[in-house]
Amino acid sequence: MTNNFLTTIKSLKLIEGCKAAQLYALSSVGASTSGSADSGVSSIGKPHPPPPPKAISMRSGSLYYPHAAPSTSGAFVPEPHLPCGLPVADALEPALDACLRPVDHVGALAASYRRVSAATSGADDDLCDAYLEQHALFQSIGDARLIRRALRAARVHADNPHRRAVLAAWLRYQRREDELDPAPPPLAPCTATTPLLECPRAAVFASVSHSVDPVCPCRRPPPPPVTPPPHRLRRSTSAAASEMSEEEEPETNDLWFIIGEEEVACDRSCIAALSKPLNTLLYGGFAEAHRDRIDFSRDGITPRGMRAVSAYSRHGRVDDFPPDIISQLLAFANKFCCEGLKAACDNQLAAMVRGLDNARSLIDIGLEEASHLLVASCLQAFLRELPKSLTYPDIARLLCSPEGRERLDISGNASFALYYFLSYVAMEQDMRSNTTVMLLERLNEFAEQPWQKQLALHQLGCVMLQRGEFEEAQEWFEAAVAEGHVYSLAGEARAKYKRGHKYAAYKLMNSVVGDYDEPAGWMYQERSLYCVGKEKLADLQAATELDPTMTFPYKYRACALLEEDNAESAVAEISKVVGFKMATDCLELRAWFYLALEQCELAVQDVRAILTLDPTYMMFHGRMHGEQLIELLRGQVRQWDMADCWMELYDRWSAVDDIGSLAVVQQMLAREPGNSSLRFRQSLLLLRLNCQKAAMRSLRYARNSSLHEHERLVYEGWILYDSGHRDEALAKAEQSIGLQRSFEAFFLKAYALGDSSLDTESSLSVVQLLEHANSCASDNLRKGQAYNNMGSIYVDCDMLDEAAECYGIALNIKHTRAHQGLARVHYLKNRKKVAYEEMTKLVQIASNSASAYEKRSEYGERDAARNDLNTATLLDPTRTYPYRYRAAVLMDEGKEEEAIAELSGAIAFKPDVQLLHLRAAFFDSMGDTESALRDCEAALCLDPTHGDTLELYSKASSTKADEPQS
Repeated sequence: MTNNFLTTIKSLKLIEGCKAAQLYALSSVGASTSGSADSGVSSIGKPHPPPPPKAISMRSGSLYYPHAAPSTSGAFVPEPHLPCGLPVADALEPALDACLRPVDHVGALAASYRRVSAATSGADDDLCDAYLEQHALFQSIGDARLIRRALRAARVHADNPHRRAVLAAWLRYQRREDELDPAPPPLAPCTATTPLLECPRAAVFASVSHSVDPVCPCRRPPPPPVTPPPHRLRRSTSAAASEMSEEEEPETNDLWFIIGEEEVACDRSCIAALSKPLNTLLYGGFAEAHRDRIDFSRDGITPRGMRAVSAYSRHGRVDDFPPDIISQLLAFANKFCCEGLKAACDNQLAAMVRGLDNARSLIDIGLEEASHLLVASCLQAFLRELPKSLTYPDIARLLCSPEGRERLDISGNASFALYYFLSYVAMEQDMRSNTTVMLLERLNEFAEQPWQKQLALHQLGCVMLQRGEFEEAQEWFEAAVAEGHVYSLAGEARAKYKRGHKYAAYKLMNSVVGDYDEPAGWMYQERSLYCVGKEKLADLQAATELDPTMTFPYKYRACALLEEDNAESAVAEISKVVGFKMATDCLELRAWFYLALEQCELAVQDVRAILTLDPTYMMFHGRMHGEQLIELLRGQVRQWDMADCWMELYDRWSAVDDIGSLAVVQQMLAREPGNSSLRFRQSLLLLRLNCQKAAMRSLRYARNSSLHEHERLVYEGWILYDSGHRDEALAKAEQSIGLQRSFEAFFLKAYALGDSSLDTESSLSVVQLLEHANSCASDNLRKGQAYNNMGSIYVDCDMLDEAAECYGIALNIKHTRAHQGLARVHYLKNRKKVAYEEMTKLVQIASNSASAYEKRSEYGERDAARNDLNTATLLDPTRTYPYRYRAAVLMDEGKEEEAIAELSGAIAFKPDVQLLHLRAAFFDSMGDTESALRDCEAALCLDPTHGDTLELYSKASSTKADEPQS
């Protein structure tokens, strides 16, 4: 590894903003923002009308204030603007995370990587559990891609039909709105875009999970018929032949079973071959062995059922029998230990499960007869209809009650994974429900490993706290702490405080802060809840310094400033977090402050942004829907027609005002809710703001409301592309162009083709597609993006003059972000000072854009670069490049401890592969092999394929092996 770490860091940023893969419309400054394949959506189709004002949001992120007293400041708070009074700082309370939250994230990730590595050579059961543990750890990081990757890995290594069914259903639940058909039947055959790991047939019937045939069973041709053994080749297996009578085959009948008044003819040797007990009965020392007629009237089978047994004994198949006959065969097989017959019946009944109704009618048979596959298939149908299926009393009773758990366990279909999934869904729907409590109790019963016990106990504490059952909550949290989950101490303190023991709560959290040399930000935040005055503010400031991503300290400080009649400072404080995290509760709070300042236009802007992110969001203690507030303020804000809106959108887009642009589009959609083009633009804005879920919802709205086939194909193409189906997206674009040439169709095709490593000739063909796009009707907002993307491709092809021309055209039509591309061109022409000046123009326009400052830092001298990166960190502490740059500078200056501290401060709240890799390299250069290995393992837990880290890990491991043993 080179000693010049600053050079290494800079090399990681090479022309990041100018790659052909940056073609996505409205991509953010200096960072690629293509849609995530795992983005979820909360609703499909046309938007619902606003809920009634009495509905109360139980969303964990929404503000929850008691009835606030009217402002004491008087004149600047008119009552019509504040129908619910002002927020009260002391009534704020941060949400308690209902997930595993280790004190040492790096150590936990490294340990998880080692467990996965150790389990790789062992049983799949162990490996599946190891990946489920990773899934639980990734929940606290909050990265949807990591969470889904861990779940996929667990599904790959699931070792039986039950686990495969549970994990396939969970994967489907996470991605439930990605399919073009918004509401497919739960066990419908897979489409061409359905991931194989979600296939319901592969889940129940696949034999080896990690060697699954890449062709989905739903689309695989049927296998050739199996030739039965010679002694069973009697006749065809038609439905008519299934229930044979003695007249049909008199030469083979040497045994008759008497059932009531009927006799059923059988072949003694065929019946005896079904199981050892039947063979003993017919050929052993029993009296029946010497009889040709045996009374089976009391054995619980009908004559039709016995004829089916006889037929199966001859030809070995049950696929022509109706379900009621197969259920009789299943009971017969259990009674006489006919394993082959039971397996055949189990498979056939499981294959008959096609939906919720089938599953509800067949589940009792499966449970009574302990039919593993049938129960797994029925359970899969229930899971794929979550949360709706939990509204059925019979299903809820089976899944939630102790008796139901016992019945599922007997059939081999109860597990920690099952109740982990069920409780996850239940908590997402309603933390306070009895269903959630019961499912978590079942989860706790199946918890065996330490992390499982910690998770179940902590979540039970969180739910009880939400329900107001504080004594029980405290007991559950204490149990979680006893299992080693330190974060549950925060819940224990909350429960004590709610029970009136404020000093005990403070004392508990004070001891937590004192127990660690490097306390986490959440520890100070939790202690602040039990402090007052300067001590409280000092704790909140410490919390922000250690973890600037926590929103509660900003919200509290902002409300405290408002209470001091300093509304402008309150707005500035809450805007700090809104600048890098589009949180609805923070936007709501800022809107509240704007109302206090009588800045109704800005308040309505934030409310419209909230409605875009969550159309059902309830404001002001859950009392008022956003649309109602907008209507209430109608007389206080300007009313625009569509032409005004377009002009306003153009101005705000050029001013790099993303939230303002989002609000204008929402206002336009309020006038034209069926405008698919506006929905599409809304989705692009949301992607740039990193709101993947809301973006996918808007894109689906666009697809569903489109009146033209060629438009619908484009939107379907983007849905497919964002879901990871590039080739299918490209096909949709070509279909659309075949129907009608349009800007969006050519743009989609260009993006789909450009999202890969291209040679110069292929890149220029993408440019040609973008030129075709610009020859079609569109507006300057979209054409500016196309010219900007053309410039990026020309830069990649080293055609700098052509790139500069494209960027110049984009700037002439006020596509402001083209300053970034033009700066890159100047830099590549060795005009570093001009490049810096070009980026300064963008910084002046987008003064609150962290990425603009970050990109300008590449063209400034060291001091100027450091200042720009410090500003970028203040604006957006989640961006990792500034930390890496500053650490590299410190390392090059020989300040090793300061360099490590710079990285450690960021890693404490944002475990990141690049940060961990760089710190591991620092440790390695300092001779601290142990720490280097730990950071490498944590990084590889986040990304097992990261090449540089794998190389460093191999080197550090060799060094460790060569060290003399103490």
